[in-house]
Amino acid sequence: MLLSIIHGIFNKKQNMNELAQLAKAGDKEVLHDLLFANTAFMKKTASFVCKRPIDEHDEEFSIAMNAFHDAIVTFEPSKGASFLTFAHLIIKRRLVDFIRQESARNEKLQYVDESSQTFLDHQSIHTYTETQQVEARKEELVLYRQALANYNLSFKELTKCSPKHTDSRKTAFYIAQIISESDELYTYLIANKKLPIKEIESLVEVSRKTIERHRKYIIAIVLLLNSDFNFLKDYVKGEII
Repeated sequence: MLLSIIHGIFNKKQNMNELAQLAKAGDKEVLHDLLFANTAFMKKTASFVCKRPIDEHDEEFSIAMNAFHDAIVTFEPSKGASFLTFAHLIIKRRLVDFIRQESARNEKLQYVDESSQTFLDHQSIHTYTETQQVEARKEELVLYRQALANYNLSFKELTKCSPKHTDSRKTAFYIAQIISESDELYTYLIANKKLPIKEIESLVEVSRKTIERHRKYIIAIVLLLNSDFNFLKDYVKGEII
């Protein structure tokens, strides 16, 4: 029934977003068919995160499916991301949390986790004087400029090539977030000084042409997200999901 319709229009992002909205609004038939039709997507995403084949019998698949369902419930197309790109990030985060919890349980790393949290708590209440903040921002800008130069990028060039439309900027930002959170994709970028476009294409509903068009912006955001430039990161907090 509806499933046959889904298969017929699956490659159209606007229709995928519309179906997600219908499911979110309470259409249980659409919700059921979306979950069924995207089983392969869930397995692929889970396998990518876990770095091993995942099937329906694995607990990781159940986590991926629950995350996919939650992605439907929380999806907001107005924020610019395609639904599957958004779902990929939600699934990845849930699985990473699961893997960390399992690791802590199996290797008894609670003490390390508590120590890390204590350190973060102390950092959060540490304040700088206004002068120190200004100097810190200046230093971060200098270091960020040097990092960009390694990829033949500059602030002036980024100003010219930054996406002009909100949805394009959001899409490019989500791609950068996926790369920054993946050891494999980030390592490829650092080693080759270019984007792993083929791998990105297999994970997001974005054409190669779009990825290449925003290549410089994506690289710049990845470098920022995986840096210690905390003051500069404040400017993009609203973009992170």
